[in-house]
Amino acid sequence: MTKKVRIIIADDHLLIAETWATLINLDPEFEVVKVYDNTKTMIDEITEVRPDVAILDININPFSGIEATTMIKKLSPGAKIIGVSMHNQPSFAKKMIRNGAMGYVTKNSSKLEMYEAIRSVMKGEKYICAEIQKNITNQLLVEEEDNKLSKLTEREIEIIRLIKNGSTNKEIAETLFLSPRTVETHRARILKKLGLKNSLSLVKYINESFLDL
Repeated sequence: MTKKVRIIIADDHLLIAETWATLINLDPEFEVVKVYDNTKTMIDEITEVRPDVAILDININPFSGIEATTMIKKLSPGAKIIGVSMHNQPSFAKKMIRNGAMGYVTKNSSKLEMYEAIRSVMKGEKYICAEIQKNITNQLLVEEEDNKLSKLTEREIEIIRLIKNGSTNKEIAETLFLSPRTVETHRARILKKLGLKNSLSLVKYINESFLDL
């Protein structure tokens, strides 16, 4: 008979912890051996219980999931830790992973994602749920757009704002006291810096951009 993965869960909302335990125990590979509503009792018993996997809510007392992760790694280094939170900001996942956790899921994650997280960490792999991965991707996209905009001069940013407001080259020239030819030169430089092909793509980029110019 295959040995089951021994799991503990710590969440100060006992109903949530017990619900997770019920769902996890539906899989014959897993066994939730203990549920805690605080991290002090969990830390006090960790060397005795010796779980394979510890599932920790990050907002729990008296030690947060982030603090408890460090303690568990010292007391029971073989335990694989999965952080659970209602927060979907990647920064929380990064803190947990940095402190020694192997996985991170949100409370919006499905039962199947939790199963996958447990199996992944037991194989020594890190696991980040789909919701966090999506937010990480969105952050990278914002950073990429920020990097593009950092190449623009203040004058070029002014011109982009005016284009976004629907101004023509002639109107932009009059507003900024420039010649239409100078405005055209600025537009060409903007296209090059943003990696765009033509004025139509520039207008589309400005209108669809999630940046508040």
